[in-house]
Amino acid sequence: MANSYFKFKQFTIHQDRCAMKVTTDSCLFGAWLAHQLTDEHQHARTMLDIGTGTGLLTLMAAQKNPQLIIDCIEIDESAFIQAKENISVAGFKNEIRIFHDNILNQKTGKNYDVIVSNPPFYENELKAANNQKNVAQHDAGLLLEDLLRVIKNKLNENGVFYLLIPYKRKDDIETLFRSNHLYASKKVYVSQSTKHEYFRILVEGKLQKQQPSIEKKLTICDDPGKYSSEFIALLEDYYIYL
Repeated sequence: MANSYFKFKQFTIHQDRCAMKVTTDSCLFGAWLAHQLTDEHQHARTMLDIGTGTGLLTLMAAQKNPQLIIDCIEIDESAFIQAKENISVAGFKNEIRIFHDNILNQKTGKNYDVIVSNPPFYENELKAANNQKNVAQHDAGLLLEDLLRVIKNKLNENGVFYLLIPYKRKDDIETLFRSNHLYASKKVYVSQSTKHEYFRILVEGKLQKQQPSIEKKLTICDDPGKYSSEFIALLEDYYIYL
């Protein structure tokens, strides 16, 4: 059983009411996108977190980017309540609002400088008996194609978006990006170690192609089983024991 909470250096994620728990790859994704914003997109002022779950990505981005005004949306009521509590207790100076809603139903017309999402992984695959987990993991909640349309409609012209994608969906995402006229500006292929195959892709995308896509590789652990220097550099401001 997963722990009921995950303690970081500056905030704690309680997760007993959320189907999707804190994972190493979600932490890596949050740290990477926060670093990208701090390092290359300091002009960004507004961010949308689609399917915020526990609020993890929002809090990781907020820790490093106090200028961000953040809207979060979560379709599952239990996760919404827990994320709201996690964000409130963290006490970051950002203006953060969280909504219990389906992003496909929102008609605000508001656009954002940054959109982030850890979308459902397992479209068209065997589903769990737990409907809450189906919404979080499968296509019972939000199809990737629908998510990309939302991004296209809600991202500012010079904005940037971030997605965490299973490596096995590499061809799917490239096809969907082309059909929606979206462009991947950066891709980071993630493996557990140098002995493992890639299992995740960290994607940075834009509405307009401005330069050839940058592709990198990142391993979570070195061969002896210790965290790699790249992983430590990204997570040392978050993980207590780094």
